[in-house]
Amino acid sequence: MNKHLESNTIRRVMVGTDRSETADRAVHWAAEFAGRYDAELFVVQVQVPHYPAATEFGEAERTRSATANDELAGYVRQVAGERGHALVIIDVDPASAIVRAAEQEAVDVLVVGNAGMAGRKEFLLGNVPNRISHNARCNVIIVNTLSSVGEHASGSVQEAHRRQTEVTPFEPRLIDRAAKIATVMAKHGLKELFGQSGERDLTIRRQQAKRLREALEELGPTFSKLGQVLSTRPDLLPVEYIEELALLQSHVPPMPESEVVRVSEQELGVPWEDVFESIDPKPLAAGTIAQVHRATLENGDRVVIKVQRPTARGEIEQDLALLEVFAEKVGKRPALTQVIDMEAVFKHLSTSLQRELDFRQEADNIGRMQGVLADYHRLAVPAVHRDLSTSRLLVMEEIQGIPIKQAPAGSERVEAARQLLESYYKQIIVDGFFHADPHPGNLMWWKDRIYFLDFGMVGSIGADLREHLLLMLMALWQEDAAFLTDVTLMMTGAVNRRDLDVSKFQSEVGDVMAKFRSADLSDMQIGPVLQEMSVVSLRHGVPLPASLTLAIKALAQVQLATAELDPTLDPFEVAGKFLMRSVVKRMGSVLNPKTLVYQSLKFKVRAMRVIEAVETLVGARSGEKLVVNFRANTLEEMVHRTGRRLVLGLTAAASILASGLTVTSTGVAGWVPITFGIVAGLLTIGLVIDLLRGR
Repeated sequence: MNKHLESNTIRRVMVGTDRSETADRAVHWAAEFAGRYDAELFVVQVQVPHYPAATEFGEAERTRSATANDELAGYVRQVAGERGHALVIIDVDPASAIVRAAEQEAVDVLVVGNAGMAGRKEFLLGNVPNRISHNARCNVIIVNTLSSVGEHASGSVQEAHRRQTEVTPFEPRLIDRAAKIATVMAKHGLKELFGQSGERDLTIRRQQAKRLREALEELGPTFSKLGQVLSTRPDLLPVEYIEELALLQSHVPPMPESEVVRVSEQELGVPWEDVFESIDPKPLAAGTIAQVHRATLENGDRVVIKVQRPTARGEIEQDLALLEVFAEKVGKRPALTQVIDMEAVFKHLSTSLQRELDFRQEADNIGRMQGVLADYHRLAVPAVHRDLSTSRLLVMEEIQGIPIKQAPAGSERVEAARQLLESYYKQIIVDGFFHADPHPGNLMWWKDRIYFLDFGMVGSIGADLREHLLLMLMALWQEDAAFLTDVTLMMTGAVNRRDLDVSKFQSEVGDVMAKFRSADLSDMQIGPVLQEMSVVSLRHGVPLPASLTLAIKALAQVQLATAELDPTLDPFEVAGKFLMRSVVKRMGSVLNPKTLVYQSLKFKVRAMRVIEAVETLVGARSGEKLVVNFRANTLEEMVHRTGRRLVLGLTAAASILASGLTVTSTGVAGWVPITFGIVAGLLTIGLVIDLLRGR
């Protein structure tokens, strides 16, 4: 070993310490070693933070690290004299911090102690010496620091090796990549797409869409992903482009086995054999961002591993930078805006890709979906091995099943179909979190259950939008085209649009409802109904919100799956029963004592604010006074009439609600709901009479 080291120039030596007794032995050994070659000695101490850096406690930790740096510097001078240098680093991962410090200081030899390496189980993920020796790019010497006190350790060198790593290919500069993109675009004739305005010929539009798909496939992973993302956004692209981009394939060659192993070991920090008994070299799938393989853990558990391509992040961030420049420079040109909203496309694509690059988010999605599906015993998600998963490596339970269409006939299959469909109403309407890509390849049948796979694409819907969607589904269930039109206009913020032909819009909505309700049972699906609603809305210039279009697409996909599982399942019946249960449950939560107290207090605060505002305007309080020029002589009468009708309506509604709730209660006398019902009827009659008199 000494001959090997002497054959290389040793100018810098680094050693890690935690200021423990065993670490001091490693430091003295490293100092003696550095002195032998007249080399500089860098002593690194890593402090693990316990609080966020932006907090007061985080500031205190940084102050303590500065003090520790002074103390370490004094210690190093005693050990190595002027050749010594002290470094104190704050980092949550000591092993990675030491490896990075060695690279930054360009050290030739890295010395670590062997504390914690007594057995194979200790020689795994949490072992700092092993992780350093496995990941450092310089000579590593592991010193025996487990000797008894007073015993010299100069002859205890255990290992010296240089880690061989593949050199990451040099990424082309942005200008080279831009030239490549321009060449491909020109090759496929896409100049016509961005250079002409007002082109309405359907055949030409379809040709342009096909050329766009071919160009995206040729440009590689980021642009393939761009096409895949755009194929889910009918609010951003015309239908011809959506249909064509849905056919887009990645055509990405699989990573070689050596690359899969290298990325896995970088993320695990140990040789793959320490964690896996075997990894199948043949990939299950090779995508634009990652590759999936079957594997077996050391304990015999069968898993699948999702490994990120080592160049994926760099390539994607490079292409995103170019797309951002493109969106800023030409995104607002009229010829382009007629085809695509580049600003919205870039924002959506960037968010989607950044999320998919971090596999920890996918693991979080799986955990969240497990909670969403807790009430459905025929639905499940794979278990995630959190201790082995990182931002670039995801280790999950292997679902050893079959495609859902091959599920054996029986009551389990029928029940699973109903639960699958109902779960999507729950995911979208109740939880606002849903699996956004439930195509047949992502649904597997195993152990009499349907398993959801691939949580790289999920969707979320805000509370207000969920309320509107609930009303939309209720209107569809009741075949109320007028109310469905009103809800759609409220959802899109187009209630007061004067340029919108509401009667024509409502007529087309009615046509969509009639078309599907008169169809055969196997064709009656809410997802396609909502998709046609989206098309009608786009045609009238009131596109549905982006998050809703993704939910509609997912609902359409899952209903095709349920139709295969159980062709006799009526989606409107499933939706109706689920919606009724949801409404009753919400009413029950509203009548909860805690909720009632909270709502009453909130109403009191808001009422006081309204009174204060009115007093200020009319002059009862200091502030700006209300000045209004009245042109109507019957304003006071109108206010009284409106107030009277409002009181009648609210009281009647409360009586109806009270009657409905008390009639189902076993602890309430029978005359109570009857009384509430009579009061509600009388108030309603009074309201109708008042309305007729005022016409």
